[in-house]
Amino acid sequence: MRSRILLLLLCLFFLPASRAELPPDKQALIQALFPSATVIKDKLPDFPVYPVYQLQELLGYAFESTDLSDLQGFSGQPIKMMIGLDTRGRFTGVRVMDHHEPVFLHGLGEAPLFEFVDQYENHSLREQIIVQSSNSRKSGRSQDGNVVYFDGVSKATVSVLIINDTILSTALKVARRELEAFAQATPTRARTDFYQPLNWQQLLDRGYVGHATVSAAEVEQKLGRPLSDYPGSLQPDPDQPFSELFFAYMNSPMVGRNLLGDAGYERFMDRLGPHDKVLLVASRGVFPHVGQDFTPGSFPDRIGLSQNGLAMEMRDLNWLDQNQPLTAKDLPDFAAINLFQVGGNAGFNPGSEAMLSLNIKLPRNHLITDETRFDLPVAFSDDLFETVAPEASPAETRDPVWVGLWKERWWQIALLVTGLTVLTVFFARQKSLSRHPVLVRRFRWGFLAFTLFFIGFYAQGQLSVVNIYTLLLAIRDGFSLNVFLLDPVLFILWTYTFITLFIWGRGLFCGWLCPFGALQEMSAWLGEKLRFRQIRVPEPWHRRLILLKYPILLGLVGTAFYSLTLAEQLAEVEPFKTSITLFFWRYWPFVAYAVGLLVIGMFIHKFYCRYLCPLGAGLAVLGRFRLFSWLERIERCGSPCQHCKNECGINAIRKDGRIDYDECIQCLECVVILRDDTQCVDSIIRNKQQRKQQARILATDAAGA
Repeated sequence: MRSRILLLLLCLFFLPASRAELPPDKQALIQALFPSATVIKDKLPDFPVYPVYQLQELLGYAFESTDLSDLQGFSGQPIKMMIGLDTRGRFTGVRVMDHHEPVFLHGLGEAPLFEFVDQYENHSLREQIIVQSSNSRKSGRSQDGNVVYFDGVSKATVSVLIINDTILSTALKVARRELEAFAQATPTRARTDFYQPLNWQQLLDRGYVGHATVSAAEVEQKLGRPLSDYPGSLQPDPDQPFSELFFAYMNSPMVGRNLLGDAGYERFMDRLGPHDKVLLVASRGVFPHVGQDFTPGSFPDRIGLSQNGLAMEMRDLNWLDQNQPLTAKDLPDFAAINLFQVGGNAGFNPGSEAMLSLNIKLPRNHLITDETRFDLPVAFSDDLFETVAPEASPAETRDPVWVGLWKERWWQIALLVTGLTVLTVFFARQKSLSRHPVLVRRFRWGFLAFTLFFIGFYAQGQLSVVNIYTLLLAIRDGFSLNVFLLDPVLFILWTYTFITLFIWGRGLFCGWLCPFGALQEMSAWLGEKLRFRQIRVPEPWHRRLILLKYPILLGLVGTAFYSLTLAEQLAEVEPFKTSITLFFWRYWPFVAYAVGLLVIGMFIHKFYCRYLCPLGAGLAVLGRFRLFSWLERIERCGSPCQHCKNECGINAIRKDGRIDYDECIQCLECVVILRDDTQCVDSIIRNKQQRKQQARILATDAAGA
């Protein structure tokens, strides 16, 4: 008995010591998120959150984003954050613990990152948080207060969108697991086998299409003044509503097939992703659900959707046109009609009641505006739905982040693909087009301007050696294509460059698609126009110096496997971030380095590209596997003719006339010379021989006569 008591005392004594204690750095972070906390408990054994108390009162939970999300940042590594969430579902704050986003670490600095995450404090999961990627809207709340617009970070759009998605999705997981007010209702989906032909009125009568009306009297009562006090035609006819709204869940065959027709519904469903949910909203009256200034494809101002207290994302699909019309019988005339993709991080359960808010904002004059809001229940007949087993969280089932980024940048993608198509056709027909030297030179300079100003400065499509070791690290740690799809411009450029490496070699990118390369080309042109002395590096030194970029590449890649942070710092050997990404607005040593390279390039043609560029080295290695040698050579090239070699600014032609494809930037100048009878020595000699032969024939004929 005594031995058992002694054993029990020993267990009680050593048990607390064996319990994992919260590290001091994490304890300090959580304390900063919950300043009034007196007790911070260790991570729960069954769910990775830290309960936080003030004495016996639960204040909320702190959690690390990487414990609940594996979403990778733009660098290919996750952005690790400590997030605080109180018992009401409000953020107490967000602190960045670790990240490898290059634009913050070695570009803009980390201050903009910390300022961005500071915006979450005191905001709620019940709000729809939208990160502004442009200056189209000022930050702040929408009319109904449920939509909040955060300031994004210029030049770091991808990173902040990933951060926003990570914060919202992980916080929602915690809320639905630990906070009773956020518990999910039984999930439902549309019945695929439920359909019969119905007209518009039958859909309304059976509750398959929802309907709500706001009268002028109700609006006047809420505003506390008559509509006649407001300028404009806001006073409806006595028998007409101020606003009449209709809403329908389009995924349901009963609704979608009747409204769009069989063929239209099939096209509609083919365009949807597997987890997309679409709500049709139509309205009539003097105040429709969208105003005349509404931008198709954006978020509506006048209406908002919430469910279970959580704001739903509503984005217009802009699909209703002559190819996707409404075909239901007896369809009334509407003032406005839209298809909205609904859900977002919170997800949308179509079989549960939701709330559609109509936000009315009426200016009395240029100084005073009155606002009010109507909450309209959205509920459809239970016949449309069936219950299903709980699925993964909405953040896991909805489209990846990159899908929205591609949709948002569709016109940039279209313009880039068009430009690459034109360039491909030009290169494929270079033998015939090079007979027109003026055309070739004008096209080249026009395309270099397109590369610098659109691809580089505007679309931020500057490839980097960082992308190379990000790929290698991703292959080592578990490849995910989603990371590389986050920037559509970079993804398209990398795909195109990789394919063309095996056709034309390194030169197509380095000579035509590299924004900094284009900037160097322009600085070299400026140097010539200013009559700076053009220095030609002696051949023996040139052959040694062009090898320098290869150990730089190997050093960077090797360092990346040892320390990604150090590799990112060493990647500053590339001046791309300073010049193209940040427009030379940076700490002066970086600016001095980038400008210095451009100044040297005014004396030594494309000095950086030839001798220092690790990206060029990597592309040159892959370019050795090219399938064709497009640049034609003839017998007299190099023996004796050296004209092409002397004109080649990058010195990619050897004395024997051979093209050094590892160095060639495919400027096509040598091809133009070869096709020009006034420049090519072979053509000049052959023409001279032909003239002599014709002269002999004429002389012989004259003598015979």
